[in-house]
Amino acid sequence: MTEKNDSVHVTGEEMIEVFGARVHNLKNLDISIPKNQLVVITGISGSGKSSLAFDTIYAEGQRRYMESFGAYARQFIGDMERPDVDKITGLSPVISIEQKTTNRNPRSTVGTVTEVYDFLRLLFARIGEAYSYNTGRRMVKFSEEEIVTNIYQKFNNKKIEILAPLVRGRKGHYRELFEDIRKKGFVKVRVDGEIKDLVAKMQVDRYKIHDIEVVIDRLAVSADMRTRVSQSIQTALQMGKGLMFLGLTDSKQVVQYSRQLMCDETGISYEEPSPNSFSFNSPYGACPACKGMGAVYRISMESIMPDKKKSVNEGGIIPLGGEREAYVFTQVQKLAKKNKFSLDTAIDEMPAKALNLILYGSTETVSESILDMQENEIVATNAEYEGLIPMLKRWFAATSQDSLHDWVEKYMELKTCETCHGTRLKIESLWFRIDSKNIAELSNLNLDKLALWFSDIEKRLDKKQNIIAKDVIKEIRERIQFLLDVGLTYLTLNRPTRTLSGGESQRIRLATQIGSQLQGITYILDEPSIGLHQRDNQRLILALQNLRNIGNSILVVEHDKDIMLAADYLIDIGPLAGFHGGRIVAQGKPENMLKLNTITADYLNGLRKIVLPAERRQGTGKSLELKGAKGNNLKNVEVTLPLGKFIVVTGVSGSGKSTLINETLFPILSHHAYGSKGIPLPYKSVRGLEYIDKVIEIDQSPIGRTPRSNPATYCGFFADIRTLFASIPEAKIRGYTAGRFSFNVKSGRCEVCEGGGMRVIEMNFLPDVYVHCEKCNGRRYNRETLEIRYKGKSISDVLDMTVDEAVDFFQNVHYLYRKIKVLQEVGLGYITLGQSAVTLSGGEAQRVKLGTELSKRDTGKTFYILDEPTTGLHFQDISHLLDVLNKLVDRGNTVLVIEHNMDVIKVADYIIDLGPEGGDGGGEILFEGLPEKLLEVKRSFTAKFLKQEMA
Repeated sequence: MTEKNDSVHVTGEEMIEVFGARVHNLKNLDISIPKNQLVVITGISGSGKSSLAFDTIYAEGQRRYMESFGAYARQFIGDMERPDVDKITGLSPVISIEQKTTNRNPRSTVGTVTEVYDFLRLLFARIGEAYSYNTGRRMVKFSEEEIVTNIYQKFNNKKIEILAPLVRGRKGHYRELFEDIRKKGFVKVRVDGEIKDLVAKMQVDRYKIHDIEVVIDRLAVSADMRTRVSQSIQTALQMGKGLMFLGLTDSKQVVQYSRQLMCDETGISYEEPSPNSFSFNSPYGACPACKGMGAVYRISMESIMPDKKKSVNEGGIIPLGGEREAYVFTQVQKLAKKNKFSLDTAIDEMPAKALNLILYGSTETVSESILDMQENEIVATNAEYEGLIPMLKRWFAATSQDSLHDWVEKYMELKTCETCHGTRLKIESLWFRIDSKNIAELSNLNLDKLALWFSDIEKRLDKKQNIIAKDVIKEIRERIQFLLDVGLTYLTLNRPTRTLSGGESQRIRLATQIGSQLQGITYILDEPSIGLHQRDNQRLILALQNLRNIGNSILVVEHDKDIMLAADYLIDIGPLAGFHGGRIVAQGKPENMLKLNTITADYLNGLRKIVLPAERRQGTGKSLELKGAKGNNLKNVEVTLPLGKFIVVTGVSGSGKSTLINETLFPILSHHAYGSKGIPLPYKSVRGLEYIDKVIEIDQSPIGRTPRSNPATYCGFFADIRTLFASIPEAKIRGYTAGRFSFNVKSGRCEVCEGGGMRVIEMNFLPDVYVHCEKCNGRRYNRETLEIRYKGKSISDVLDMTVDEAVDFFQNVHYLYRKIKVLQEVGLGYITLGQSAVTLSGGEAQRVKLGTELSKRDTGKTFYILDEPTTGLHFQDISHLLDVLNKLVDRGNTVLVIEHNMDVIKVADYIIDLGPEGGDGGGEILFEGLPEKLLEVKRSFTAKFLKQEMA
């Protein structure tokens, strides 16, 4: 059934038309979506918004793209499954910008993802000025004449060798090269620093790295030799491609001369810069110590020997363990016997030589226990005992076993690289400057400050630099502006992408897409407003409108009021969630939608709203105090968290909320409650931990990664249901145990589909087809198991029940009823007990976790942390969520929520507002206390929007 609302009259060619969509819970949907407009799809969580936007429209667009490859290519890249839809017309190429696709690669940064850093590298390669890292003086380039003059000034009357470098740091036997040099009449070469005579069939070890220079001339520098010196230099520069070495015959000293950049005082030479010289992902630019990672793993002595009062036999050296029959330990015992020291002596009283023997395999202290990540440099020693630390390093770098790697990692710490100080680049690259700043300094600036630096850069460049850099500077400015437009002023170019929130990474990709200036594309976005403060919403709306204005269709799945009202066209899917959703409730222009009688329209109009609490809770009177937090951008802050209250932490994006709560407070509480190893960011002290016995972080990650995982197994009541079925008299007669009713155990499940209910039919050139198993017809169990019935229902019937049905069905089984009833209370009455976990939305997964927590018997001393729980939730769902959170607080627990949503902020008992800006401009506590008092704070952006909400 489809309800239509003809608010917008558009011709057929300007429509994306979907006929008969049945993916997940969609009810054979027909819908026309206008092209080249900003279209917002909204509705209650689980109503089918993502099923329409991503699993139908995007999946079909992607499938059509894959179809354009030949059958031969498709067998390598795999095929897309065709969505369950009759027909889609008018679909242009689709690009999806979701939250999930953050790059976890540690080498990926904001700069590399947005291509700003690529243009910055090009800029430095073309107009950067080189300085010597020894003297800080400007580098010079030499002409042939200048080299001759310099040699006569420094080496007059000395014997020299003029060398032309041909091979630098490369493997190979170079037989043909030596033969070629010999034919040209040269008689000597310098191989790896040693001068050798050229002989026929000469070659070197092909598997080792070599430096090879040809000896052009050997002579004494004197006035009558000037012409010969000049000619030899000319030949050397020609053969060495602009680079030559000058060796002193009497000593090993070698001086470089280059047509390229060189320090005239110390003789160090830089290669001509290329964009790769400034890339930390290229061997030409990366710091050699950390390979461009900016941090290195070191062995942590504190982790290896935490208690030096213990002896080795008592387990004082943790990786060795206590005295036992292990191979490594017996080696240490032999070592002690041979070198006459005791393993029963406390570690801090052991002779230094003895301890060094155990740790390093030698009596000398090895000062650096830094780990070189190149596997080919790690050599297993053939000595009787190689030493504990070399052994740990070898296992860490060379093992392919994850378990062993993880075990060794417990004794490692990740430290900032001391060579490059975290800049990731080699020293030469850092001494190229533009307006006295190097590329690393620019990458560390907040984007708004970087934009300011670039705003009048032309005035600080000379005429030649301006001509060369004109186009590059224009590209950089545009790309930075797009990032500022989507509210990311507080990020830096060197910020790793894996540290970004879902909303931030999505907005970065949005900015990149605006920068690409593509036209005629259908963009599909999944809640781009996540993690964005109300203040920055307007910027995001403008960015979306810019993308539309250059000729694209924008489909946004969104719950944010501002974005809904700014849309050209609004589609409301519902009326309820799950089985009760999947229909079009209303569609049309936002102003026409407001007149309709729907749940969404009621909230937009203010007819329905989340009401303020009658009174704010007083709490337990106890509190948690955190002092001196200064991680990331926090400015040595102090914060008091009253226990037994509903606390909301808010502030503009990038103001330091996640740093304070997720990266400082949570690791402290987690270590206190469970002894976990997470290291909090720097802080001074914490008081009040004794009032907390559990800490639980509830996020929106999936409750399971396989189709076999479902709400019943996650919440733990499926075991109770199986026990109930096993207690039925018929099951007892047959000798069935609870295991018989598991679809993961052989005895009771259907063996054709192995308890999956579906069978995969493999098609060679077409996508795999999932069909109901012909043996059990999708019921997962074999015939004998299904014959056991409770109140006329088999175990398979129970898994197919919705939560609402199960609550009625199990009303008399109290231990089951209580657990299932909680899922109904958190607003998940529509999902089935056996619904695959992978089909649940983020908001649904979070509520399943909340339900599981609610069903546990708590102590009233639990501390719950939720980071933006309203993600993916409709106004109606937020109301449900708040009911659940309030129940947790009413039991004496503390709930702390990081949130931008005004509906949540206004009902808090206690607010902590950070700001005033993001990045360097944030990191201060602006306010702590009641929401009503926050309204008086002039510096707070939250106060401004909260005032409108509470008016």
